Amino acid sequence: MTNPIIITTVRGAAIALLGSTMLCTSGAVFAQDAPQAAEAGPTDEIVVTAQKRSENLQDVPIAITAMGTEKLEQLQVTDFDDYARYLPSVSFQTLGPGASNVYFRGVASGENANHSASQPSVGTYLDEQPITTIQGALDIHIYDIARVEALAGPQGTLYGSSSQAGTIRIITNKPDTSGFYGAFDAEVNTVAHGGEGYIAEGFVNVPVSPNIAARFVGWYKKDAGYIDNIPGTLHFPTSGVSMNNAPYVEKDYNDVETYGGRAALKIDLDDNWTITPQVMGQKQKSHGIFGQESGLGKLQVQQYNPEHFNDRWWQAAMTIEGKIGSWDVTYAGAYLNRRVSGSSDYSEYAYFYDALAGYGAYFVDNNGNPVNPNQYIQSDDRFTKQSHELRFNSPADKRVRFVGGFFYQRQTHNIEQNYIVDNIADDITVPGTASNIWLTKQLRVDRDYAAFGEITADVTDKLSATLGTRIYKYDNSLVGFFGYASAYGGTGVRQCFGPPVVAGSPCTNLDKRTKDTDFLHKLNLTYKFTPDLMVYATHSRGYRPGGINRRGTLPPYQADFIDNWELGFKTSWADNRFRLNGAIYQLDWTDIQLSFLGANGLTEIRSAGDARIRGAELDAFLRVSSQLTFSAGASYNDAKIVRDFCESAVNFKTCVPVDSNPVLAPSGTRLPITAKFKGNILARYEFPLGDMKGHFQASAVYEGRRTTDLRLTERRLIGALPAYTTADMSLGVNGAHWSAEVFVRNLFDKNGALGRTIQCGENICGDPEGKTAIGPKIYTIVAQPRTIGLKIGTKF
Repeated sequence: MTNPIIITTVRGAAIALLGSTMLCTSGAVFAQDAPQAAEAGPTDEIVVTAQKRSENLQDVPIAITAMGTEKLEQLQVTDFDDYARYLPSVSFQTLGPGASNVYFRGVASGENANHSASQPSVGTYLDEQPITTIQGALDIHIYDIARVEALAGPQGTLYGSSSQAGTIRIITNKPDTSGFYGAFDAEVNTVAHGGEGYIAEGFVNVPVSPNIAARFVGWYKKDAGYIDNIPGTLHFPTSGVSMNNAPYVEKDYNDVETYGGRAALKIDLDDNWTITPQVMGQKQKSHGIFGQESGLGKLQVQQYNPEHFNDRWWQAAMTIEGKIGSWDVTYAGAYLNRRVSGSSDYSEYAYFYDALAGYGAYFVDNNGNPVNPNQYIQSDDRFTKQSHELRFNSPADKRVRFVGGFFYQRQTHNIEQNYIVDNIADDITVPGTASNIWLTKQLRVDRDYAAFGEITADVTDKLSATLGTRIYKYDNSLVGFFGYASAYGGTGVRQCFGPPVVAGSPCTNLDKRTKDTDFLHKLNLTYKFTPDLMVYATHSRGYRPGGINRRGTLPPYQADFIDNWELGFKTSWADNRFRLNGAIYQLDWTDIQLSFLGANGLTEIRSAGDARIRGAELDAFLRVSSQLTFSAGASYNDAKIVRDFCESAVNFKTCVPVDSNPVLAPSGTRLPITAKFKGNILARYEFPLGDMKGHFQASAVYEGRRTTDLRLTERRLIGALPAYTTADMSLGVNGAHWSAEVFVRNLFDKNGALGRTIQCGENICGDPEGKTAIGPKIYTIVAQPRTIGLKIGTKF
């Protein structure tokens, strides 16, 4: 009784586009320069704040992507899926909008991402504040965004936990006192085999006084559905009950509606101190599921219960920037509140348990009559997150520079998962519920404390060295109830040892806590042969904190770590007309946290051993003329475990294979989700059109073959994801105050497999004894079919 297994990969290749090491924009990107950024052509300088100070991206000795406002618009980026296609060494697994988990450089084990399992391995930030909730990051609508920065490799010293393999930063455009201006954009599109979508979005920047400005942003987006829920009948063999899905048959089943807004105020107290409060919120309603079902036609499923999710959140943030003497001081604090409620079909799980174990015979009403064993899930998950960082930066023009400070965050997840079989008898209903056969009602609290710092010294005019560390403490707990009523099953009320602690639970059968203190380090050497040629060598470390195994017989799981050894270069030639950048690296991943469905369908987390990832990233950019540019990029990751992973382990770490302890994945098994090779190529041609400027853009994205699970049995059951290529094109015109563009995504309508999922584990859905008449049903998440759109905009 857990969330379904999720096995999903990147929606598009992880490739760099322009400029620097995995650089996706060629224009200077300053939050305060929005009016100029909207109209100016490409320049040669890109400014980022990845190392918590403003720097030219070509001078930052890490692999980083920076997609600025202009590039985000050119690529029609509106959400996470859109920009994730263009991030280097990135893969992700998802169930749909707002339910994605991101991975960098092949650091993925195929875990099921359950609510009681590990924190994400990639941190996501909105401006200065982390927005990664326990089950993944927010899916923020991308509009009026200064840039998206993606930092590949461990970022442990500056960004801490959940930046084990990398960090994504979304930087908003800030209020600007220079003048009144704004924009409005509208889009209509049609999806092949599906419906129609549209977007309306706009912003306005309002100077209030010479030292105060406000900025207001709003958006509404309707994504067309393209999955059809077709008629079907399901027969439960033990109970003899049959049911059909007639009430839920629908064409274009998986449409999504998103709307939200952002309001920010910038107050310059004097020449040195600025306060920037900001409030942002979004509501996203999705319907259906986003995978096609095996055994049916393209883009078809047969679902027997309502399916929808309502994801709404708001964040209030405050940034204070100033100076004490010559040192810069920054305080960044935020409070995030998120609620995700929904309903999911679980009929397949019910069918297999009925067919294999006769569970349907136990589902009776108060008179002992059989009831329909059909099962569905109603969930209501609530998250809060507060974070506070106080940071100090020494002057950037000195030979010795320091950045460091203190960090604290506390995030909670109030978990409610109702597994419902309608009309069952009172004695098998979880007390306090209407008709639950199973209830998960838990409160998870993850706390993080840290002191961090990096010091950089210019040893010579060309050589600099950086030493960084982060001293951290995590303190994580899980309390509440999970399981059945006392009359049904061994897990649940029978294990209760106290009265309810979490409201809505019948009693308490879970109360665990784990904590630890340790430190991380970073070493870097950077050498500039010339202002246009830099090489760097880095050893950095990242971690994920340990946590709770809710099964009473299992101990807490421990932190896992990644050590990154990286050698990179950044170059530019011919007055920046040609740039070639890259990096090679080895990541040593120790004590891998793997979450999977164990006995009785309960998620458990334990060490899956160690892995080694060897890879390379390379990108090139060529400006042939002021009108024509080309870019190409590629990433390669050879990711394998280096120690056998067994069904059982000593201290949940050491594998001791014997007849009763089979090896689930031998040493040398490839890590799942990430392709070995990914690449893309992009060309853009801009040309005069009277007083206006026209453009034509074309790109192709290649995604290699991917496996779907670390464990070989599950891998064989679900199958590999074949390689695929998609192509995009756009043609448009820009005037002084307006623009128009037609575009097509997935030009050749490729049904590219992005990932696969099943509702239950291989011991159930896999049906090793062949007792069932169907199954397993495999749901393949596919690329959105060919989408043709028209976008118009105006600036004022």
